[in-house]
Amino acid sequence: MGMNYDRKIVLEDGSQYYGYGFGSNSERICEIVFNTSMVGYQEIVSDPSYTYQMVVMTYPLIGNYGITDDDFETKLPTIGGLVVRDYNDMPSNFRYTKTLSELMSENNIPGIYGVDTRKITRSIRDLGSRKVLITAADTSIDDAMELIKTTEIPNNAVARVSCKKKWYSRTSNHKYNIVAIDCGIKLNIIRSLNKRGCNVTVVPYNTTAEEIEFMKPDGVFLSNGPGNPEDVTEVIETVKKLKGKFPIFGICLGHQIISLAYGAKTYKLKFGHRGGNHPVKNLLTGKIEITSQNHSYAVDAESVKNTPLGITHMNILDNTVEGVEYKKDNVFSVQYHPESAPGPQDSGYLFDKFLKNIKEAQRNA
Repeated sequence: MGMNYDRKIVLEDGSQYYGYGFGSNSERICEIVFNTSMVGYQEIVSDPSYTYQMVVMTYPLIGNYGITDDDFETKLPTIGGLVVRDYNDMPSNFRYTKTLSELMSENNIPGIYGVDTRKITRSIRDLGSRKVLITAADTSIDDAMELIKTTEIPNNAVARVSCKKKWYSRTSNHKYNIVAIDCGIKLNIIRSLNKRGCNVTVVPYNTTAEEIEFMKPDGVFLSNGPGNPEDVTEVIETVKKLKGKFPIFGICLGHQIISLAYGAKTYKLKFGHRGGNHPVKNLLTGKIEITSQNHSYAVDAESVKNTPLGITHMNILDNTVEGVEYKKDNVFSVQYHPESAPGPQDSGYLFDKFLKNIKEAQRNA
């Protein structure tokens, strides 16, 4: 080991990886996960679903196009940390307004570069996602292991990232009013709805069903977000009360919450799905969609059989449930991200389907 390393990460199994710090210099314990996207580090760093997670980027060069003002998924990034092979602090992009390291410093997000990201990724793939400490290179291994053992990763992630007050995203000549329950919503989802003529009212995760009914929305949207879906009992209860009353569409965590509200079960994946190019089969059309994903938990396929939900999409790589629907209640959801930017555009039709459901509901009202 060279003497000039200044940072390291330590995993639960005692393995250590030495490198150089960028971003904030803070010490932190997170869950370590990997992401296979080749572009989009700004969207990843600003995606609230990565709260309390340290993300290893499998693509080696990160930082090379800087940070731009228009591409954030949230205004205040809450990702736990970033682990990269080569960090580039001299971006070459005319749109950039600051470097990745500057953004991470401002938001107290630690990073490390110069480590063997392939080796770390294989370790996550073989042993599963687990706790990781990012710390100074000279922290003793005993102190590091003690910290890892005694630190619990909080399970209040949704409460931490959800908005505290409702806010509006309006568009000209709108056709519909949507209430979006914010569990850590990505701004691109709101942009996708605005683009299709929807005014969106974004409400905190603990907004009651009564408050939402009072707003008389044309449809209700359930957002993505961090953590274990079973922890978000408030939203599960709200969905139980709203289902059948309004057309509902859920993405990612929203998909898991809808499934739980109908009585299905969820479980934790060994290392989750993160990144682009996951093939998903649409069982309704037989088409294969190339999708962008980010989740640690999945809906249990067996448990869906005991609910009125039908499975609409399946992951071809590991047969996990990627979409469910209950036509009678005008409810459907997907596990992947149809709004993903930058990412495959195969799944934009899901937003159109939501609007078609709303139109039908109004016709039949």
